[in-house]
Amino acid sequence: MRTAALIPAYQEERHVADVVRRTLGLVDRILVVDDGSRDRTAAVARAAGAEVFSNPQNLGKGAALAVGLDKLFAAGFDAVACLDADGQHDPAEIPKFIAAAGNADLVIGNRMAEVRDMPFVRLWTNRVTSRILSRLARVRVPDTQCGFRLIRREAWRAAEVKTRNFEFEGEMIVNVGRKGFRVSSVPVKTIYGDEASTINPWRDTIRFFRMIWRLRREG
Repeated sequence: MRTAALIPAYQEERHVADVVRRTLGLVDRILVVDDGSRDRTAAVARAAGAEVFSNPQNLGKGAALAVGLDKLFAAGFDAVACLDADGQHDPAEIPKFIAAAGNADLVIGNRMAEVRDMPFVRLWTNRVTSRILSRLARVRVPDTQCGFRLIRREAWRAAEVKTRNFEFEGEMIVNVGRKGFRVSSVPVKTIYGDEASTINPWRDTIRFFRMIWRLRREG
């Protein structure tokens, strides 16, 4: 199975090079999609050994993921592991996703086995959204908000994800599950450092519930 890593990045010049270097050798190709950063994200990612594609402006995390997935699957890869550029995901865990993909089409990281260091608001949000999205997807996913995941080509092409911001990852799970693809989870570490979240609590919560309303109507 030919596997690539996809790293969406926005204003991550401090962290992305380390993530790229720790991913080298674990997959066949690394693609960083620089989502309109104004800093040196693209340059440092390229210098660290990644292929880089830059969006002309900031389009949203989901848009960056969609562009990268389309490019990598068009290049012939069988599966793509997605991880964040801010260091919250440990690239050393990628082999667990690749192994699980032998029996699944979408593999999601699960941080909920060890939540001692997870901020309370994030823990509560993850639990609530995971219940909602699992019900819609018709498959139990303990941590639907984890961006550390691997998806196979056939599942991505069938998913038809419409959103282009942070709700993109939730919609991916629902659409893949509804279409009968196999969804599984693997335990991953919870890592928090000096990264700054780019989630806007009000705007992105509204976007999330708009997506939920649409998915309920689509059935």
